[in-house]
Amino acid sequence: MVDKFVGTWKMISSDNFDDYMKALGVGFATRQVGNRTKPSLIINMDDQGMICVKSQSTFKTVEIKFKLNEPFEETTADDRKTMVGWDQKSMCESPLTWVNLVIGNNLHFSFNLQTVFTLENGNLVQKQNWDGKETIIEREVTGDGKLIAKCVMGDVVAVRTYVKEA
Repeated sequence: MVDKFVGTWKMISSDNFDDYMKALGVGFATRQVGNRTKPSLIINMDDQGMICVKSQSTFKTVEIKFKLNEPFEETTADDRKTMVGWDQKSMCESPLTWVNLVIGNNLHFSFNLQTVFTLENGNLVQKQNWDGKETIIEREVTGDGKLIAKCVMGDVVAVRTYVKEA
């Protein structure tokens, strides 16, 4: 199922990305650069099921490697870090991004779910959790061969469209 995503993809449009970055908490200067950058997306998969997603531009290149359904720590292009954390305040504010081990009536530990990629209805879905927040990036290959990345943070949705390079 991941095979249709494999290749080099060139961005051709980006809609509402500034509002999405604002919702993430990205600062003004980084948003200005992010809005002007049109990264290529390079997706590969090895024979062990390890997937590599590289976002490459003249400004910055970010590469992540992962297996489907396996949480991992990620540093995003805007320097957010999705990693194990012990912030009780965040856990209380956003319990859906935390897993708790409860034995009897005692809470033994909590940890943040980090970043995880899944396949849902043929789409490659990336969930990033950090500081009690969550964003979802859903990538879909359409019938006309475009890769559509829908980026969701709360009620803000950005859409980035890519075409496959030969």
